Amino acid sequence: MNEWNIQSRGHACSACGRGFAPAETFHTLLYDERRDLRRSDVCVPCWNKELNGLGRERTGFVSHWHGVYEAPTAAPEVIQKDTAETLLRKLVALNDPRHVPAGYILAVMLERKRLLKVKDQFNREGRRVFVYEHPKSGDLFTIVDPNLQLNQLAEVQRDVAHLLEHGLDVPEPPPPATIPPAPLPEPAAPAPDPEPVAAANQPPPAP
Repeated sequence: MNEWNIQSRGHACSACGRGFAPAETFHTLLYDERRDLRRSDVCVPCWNKELNGLGRERTGFVSHWHGVYEAPTAAPEVIQKDTAETLLRKLVALNDPRHVPAGYILAVMLERKRLLKVKDQFNREGRRVFVYEHPKSGDLFTIVDPNLQLNQLAEVQRDVAHLLEHGLDVPEPPPPATIPPAPLPEPAAPAPDPEPVAAANQPPPAP
């Protein structure tokens, strides 16, 4: 099971395919598909016709609520430094189990700042899952509760502070310095010829 994911709000009913109108009420359902959670946005007529009153056991969804559709707006300007929201999105995209506690703390921070809203929570494979919604974009964040202990909070908070300050983009280490090969020893000078030396030491010939 993925520890978390982000799913964007649908712009059309997943049952009939009709596009949502601005300010139209629709229903959001989450289905457990073992590996991941699948989001389905359904218009009110399809909900009333096909799903209303059937219950979770017969429809198979694990979470449900209704919302109001907002048309997408222009993309915001690129943020140079990570905020809690941009960092959480990066952690979800990275999907590294090491950052699960940090992602959970970031989601709680964003909830307290009213930037995310808890829409539901449920148990999955023995673990509690929180469903957060971004009110403006409609994106859903499904975050698994890492069940942190009190003696772990300080370390996780330091990790979050470090990530907010330095980000995830750690510069690559410089390549190792190239050590030039040692110069080859110069060839030794040849030894002098002993014969001329010996000849020079001979006494001169007799007259």
